[in-house]
Amino acid sequence: MKRTHLLLAGLLCGNMAFAQSIKPYGALPSKAQVAWNDMEYYMFIHFGPNTFTNKEWGHGDEDPKVFNPTRLDARQWARTAKLAGMKGIVITAKHHDGFCLWPSKYSTHTVRESAWKNGKGDVLAELSAACKEYGLKFGVYLSPWDRNHPEYGTPTYNQVFANTLNEVLSNYGPVFEQWFDGANGGNVKQPYDWNLFHSVVYKNQPNAVIFSDVGPGCRWVGNENGIAGTTNWSTLNVTGFAPGEAGPPAKSLNEGNEDGEKWIPAECDVSIRPGWFYSPDTDDKVKTVNQLLDIYYGSVGRNGNLILNVPIDRDGVIHPNDSTRLMELRKVLDASFKNNLAKNAVVTATDTRTGDAAVKVKHLNDGTNATYWATTDKATKAAITLSFKKPVTFNRLVLQEYIALGQRVKAFTVEILENGRKKEIASETTIGHKRILRLPDYTTTEVYINITDAKAAPVISEVQLFEAPGVLATPVISRDRNGAVTIRSASDDQVVHVTLDGSEPTAASPVYLQPQESSDNTVTVIRGAKDGKIIRDISLPKGGTVKAKAFLHKTNTTGPTVVADFDVAPAKWTVVSAPAAARDHAAEKAIDGNPDSFYITDKNSSAAYPHELVADLGEELTLRGFTYLPVAGAGGVIYGYALYVSTDGKNWGKAAASGSFGNIKNNPILQKVTFSPVKARYIRFVATAPASEKDNKAGIAELGIITR
Repeated sequence: MKRTHLLLAGLLCGNMAFAQSIKPYGALPSKAQVAWNDMEYYMFIHFGPNTFTNKEWGHGDEDPKVFNPTRLDARQWARTAKLAGMKGIVITAKHHDGFCLWPSKYSTHTVRESAWKNGKGDVLAELSAACKEYGLKFGVYLSPWDRNHPEYGTPTYNQVFANTLNEVLSNYGPVFEQWFDGANGGNVKQPYDWNLFHSVVYKNQPNAVIFSDVGPGCRWVGNENGIAGTTNWSTLNVTGFAPGEAGPPAKSLNEGNEDGEKWIPAECDVSIRPGWFYSPDTDDKVKTVNQLLDIYYGSVGRNGNLILNVPIDRDGVIHPNDSTRLMELRKVLDASFKNNLAKNAVVTATDTRTGDAAVKVKHLNDGTNATYWATTDKATKAAITLSFKKPVTFNRLVLQEYIALGQRVKAFTVEILENGRKKEIASETTIGHKRILRLPDYTTTEVYINITDAKAAPVISEVQLFEAPGVLATPVISRDRNGAVTIRSASDDQVVHVTLDGSEPTAASPVYLQPQESSDNTVTVIRGAKDGKIIRDISLPKGGTVKAKAFLHKTNTTGPTVVADFDVAPAKWTVVSAPAAARDHAAEKAIDGNPDSFYITDKNSSAAYPHELVADLGEELTLRGFTYLPVAGAGGVIYGYALYVSTDGKNWGKAAASGSFGNIKNNPILQKVTFSPVKARYIRFVATAPASEKDNKAGIAELGIITR
């Protein structure tokens, strides 16, 4: 009888615990997706013939022998990623040009046909081994678009690609992520069999997370800037959508869909340089630490994962400029998140769930997202309080939900105790896997996190506070239409040293003093200036190179070198003819030297592609190329182009350059096109095709020339 009573008591306790257990809400992540989210930050590598041809999108007609990285060192790549704090590497095993970084038996455009190692090399084998050695996860990018394979565009190609995919996924060990994009361009369109492709992935790599515009493992964030929406749901509606042109709207990709059909979290892709593949032209264009911090907080800090592209150079290694910047970023991040102040707090919360042994308030500041606290089922609002015996100063707040049970929090605020009263310091929306708030310095003894709205009972795994160190502000160099150069610095504590001869700025270089800082030409002693060396007015109407670096002399620290290369200023330029412009965006803004203004054709105009703009340079010059800066965010991005030149504005002849800007739709950065030197006073820029098929407009933020 006693045993029966004990059994009944045990069953009742078990039923009570079951009754209090947390019910999952909405679409849920798989174990692989949870593990993927925990990776947070990893490396993307773009490498192939484009590395040697200075192209972003190769045409597939490159001689494979151009690929010859004589010092290729995959261990250096992996070692760099590890030291940078990254958790894995995804490599472009096959880009749109069809070149395979392994000796595929389904292609004749591979490393086997290259000059590298006399055709005996295998980049994937070397990298997968290096990742294993350094404890990194290994991932692959294979583009279904193939501009080289003769069967592309035929009914048999999908099986060819499936075979290629199977070859990679069955020969190089575990793959944590399979990266697909929906690129399907050129004159030939291939209906992709995504079901077939996915089946090959899961057959070989059942735990792989598949990336595309619609997942199913993770989604593109909708831009190539590495920035997720301030509201970011890990759920997405996918019915009726497909990768590529048929993908969800940019807003949905960037923010997800509240109560979306599937759990497809955002992955934020961005390159450490302006382009994705290595180019010697961008050795001095590596993103600054401040830019990378903005990206980190806009991705990992907004419920996304950051995949940062670090291209391999022509020797086959990561360039020193890139690796140095990665280490600088790691140093700042380590210092920022070194000491979790919340661990010393007394934590209390309202509406704590009872009857569930897994739910504890102390889990909120135990330093792991594997444990959690939760409210009762009916409570969709709650308050968490961190109390300190002595005042603490913080400027970073980290919040995490226990995503295995779904994403729930819809809105929250943060308050502190100041002068005996509560003061609101932040009001935000979603949390998800991780939310990091960058705040001014606040000193207090109490911090309040108020969950003001949730889809279901909030389940929070972590609340953390940190005091991140300050970072030198990076100088910004600009030039106006007449050639006057301005250097702006956001900090009053630092000094900007400048050179105009191409040399590296040092503490002995002249100090740049903005004209408005002083009108006294007799000033000879400026903070940080040595021997009275100062520069106020910089004018480069004919072009030149400006290098600037910020110095904090009291702590003997320096920021990255910022480089600006200028060509002839457009002071004498005039527009001869152009299509009608949208209101407030006259054609002159395409050549005004100001990248923040732009010209865009009138969307209501009956004019369709091609669009053209003719400009008079005001003098005869020797042109060696041109530059085109697209209009980001306003449409009208140009894909196909032709540039004609003339000495008299009447006789144009054959185009000096024509072609297409690879990947410009997703990465609308400055495009540079070079050609054989030619004398010209007039240029005629023709937009032959839009980046988006349905976009009839053409836009130019800035059109420039290359003479140097």
